[in-house]
Amino acid sequence: MNTDQNAKNTTLTAILAEISQVLSHIPEDDLEITAKRLEQAPRIFVIGEGRSGLMARAFAMRLMHLGAVSYVIGETITPAIAEGDVLVAISGSGRTHHVVWTAEKAKAQGVYVQAITTNPDGELAKTADAALIIPAATKFRREGEAPSIQPLGSLFDQSAHLVFDAICLKYAEAKQVSQKTAFQKHSNLES
Repeated sequence: MNTDQNAKNTTLTAILAEISQVLSHIPEDDLEITAKRLEQAPRIFVIGEGRSGLMARAFAMRLMHLGAVSYVIGETITPAIAEGDVLVAISGSGRTHHVVWTAEKAKAQGVYVQAITTNPDGELAKTADAALIIPAATKFRREGEAPSIQPLGSLFDQSAHLVFDAICLKYAEAKQVSQKTAFQKHSNLES
């Protein structure tokens, strides 16, 4: 192995250690409760901005593969949200204006709001019915956040992606969705 390869492995090892440290602080019960709420929802909507928004989109896509009716806020085919629906709102800082505003508006419609954030004291967590706290570094590097060698909110976004995958796994188990069934929902218009 050459020196460049060793440096890459050291970097990857450091990133994995950061993610592992963050995820070790998330109670299994929080994942169970979130998955159970989603299992009961007639429709699931997601919102996030920037990279966190990309994690939300990936979550909505996987939920669709698992048979959920899921939508991304802001897409042209997203219908009106209604009482009984669930909104999953993600913001590392817990103060992203459009995400918080959307959560407030959804609450006014009788929608259950599930926050995904690092900040239990942020506007998003205070607005939401429930907040799943991911104690990772954000771009603001607030006091008490996990340290990170990575730029901006990379650690939060990576951790959120894995949290969403864990929730999907619990959702699939509860709904008894097999790999074969999920694959049948996967896009068939690609090579």
